[in-house]
Amino acid sequence: MNPELDNYPNKGTRPNDIPELRWISGISRLMDSQFRFPGTRFRFGLDPILNLVPIAGDMAGFIISGLLMLAMARKGASGKLVALMGINILLDATIGAIPVIGQIFDFFFKANDRNVRLMQEHYLENKHQGSGRGVVIWALVIILGLLAIIGYLLWKLGAWLISVIQ
Repeated sequence: MNPELDNYPNKGTRPNDIPELRWISGISRLMDSQFRFPGTRFRFGLDPILNLVPIAGDMAGFIISGLLMLAMARKGASGKLVALMGINILLDATIGAIPVIGQIFDFFFKANDRNVRLMQEHYLENKHQGSGRGVVIWALVIILGLLAIIGYLLWKLGAWLISVIQ
């Protein structure tokens, strides 16, 4: 099944059948999809509500997500799975910290639910196996590319502002 779970007594069972992993799914649901807007199928959790509190709300959501990822890693998640989860969490925290846009993003992205889905794919379908080096390298390349584009645009904006002022 999953070589990383060979020494784990519950290997081959569904993640929600393992008590240590069931609470992860429960907290993830609370953070991302516990509540429903009346008359719709749209679900949300505490994460977008916490993020209404500047800085402290974002940090609380980030810390809870990080703890969930750490718990999954301690229960046999592969390096690749942990890297993918980390990217989801960082993306949620980074974009979620932007005023207004971040609150809207938090209602739709749901990083914790995504991470539980990744965990279930890992345990049940043997997906996301191996080290996370490739994922981390691609993430760094994308981040550096975005920083280069932002730097270029800031340079052009600065040049334009100087020309307007003169």
